[in-house]
Order: sequence, then C-alpha cells, then structure tokens
Amino acid sequence: MTHLKAGDKAPVFSGTDQAGNPIDSGSFAGKKIVLYFYPKDNTPGCTAEACNLRDNHEDLLQKGYTVIGVSPDNLQSHLKFSEKYQLPFPLIPDPDKKIISAFGVWGPKKFMGKSFDGVHRTTFVIDEYGFIEKIIEQVNTKNHSSQII
Repeated sequence: MTHLKAGDKAPVFSGTDQAGNPIDSGSFAGKKIVLYFYPKDNTPGCTAEACNLRDNHEDLLQKGYTVIGVSPDNLQSHLKFSEKYQLPFPLIPDPDKKIISAFGVWGPKKFMGKSFDGVHRTTFVIDEYGFIEKIIEQVNTKNHSSQII
C-alpha cells in the first residue's frame, strides 16, 4: 500500500501524544524508531498489537528502539486506551491523517464484504539516521515485536 520502501528517507512527522507531550521526528536523531500505524483503539487486533509491544517494550528499548503508535483516533481515545492497557510508549492522534498520509498507509480496505477507506496496519522501522530500515505490512498482531527484532 505505501509508496515508501526500505532505504527511503522517512517523512518528517510531528504531533502530540496522549499525555499532551509534543512529538517531533527531528528530536529522535541518533535513535531508532518503531513507528506503527494501526486502525482503531480498543479493537481486538489493535489491542493485541499494542499489548505485544508493551510486553516486549524493555527488549525493544535495550535494542535501541523508541516505539510510537499512530492512528486516526482522537487524543481522549488514545489516553483511555493507553491507561487501560498501561502502554509505556506514546500514541499520536492523527484525525487529520497528516502523518498517516505522509507514510502512505491510508487507502481502500475490505472487511466483511464492505469496502471503505482506512488505515492499513503497517510498521516502519526507522534507523538512527532517519532512513527506513524495514517496512512490515503483514503484521502479526500477537507477535509483532519479534517481527521488528
């Protein structure tokens, strides 16, 4: 779905996380980022993915990764989702789909025989220089951290 590929410079992004903290991709220079896009807070697949990343967060940190989640949900939804599942990483609300569009993960989908536009669950592993190291489009929500590592 995305127009980006491994080796491309990652798009610049910024936003505010569920706690109201500003997030800017430029502030992560010299650090690796796991930027994961997901469709909706509190849905089965998205919850499984977030909880897998939560449960393996220390391993990801030890390998030098900063985890950031993005969905079109609003700040209040992200705050409730984060608190409910004790997520230790920031979630950026992107209701205007600026970040989602920059990474090319918005588009036509099918679910239960219906077609609609939505977020394609995709993870970008970005190196410390801002280049895309890996793109995971076939996300295994229950074992996503092992796909990253």
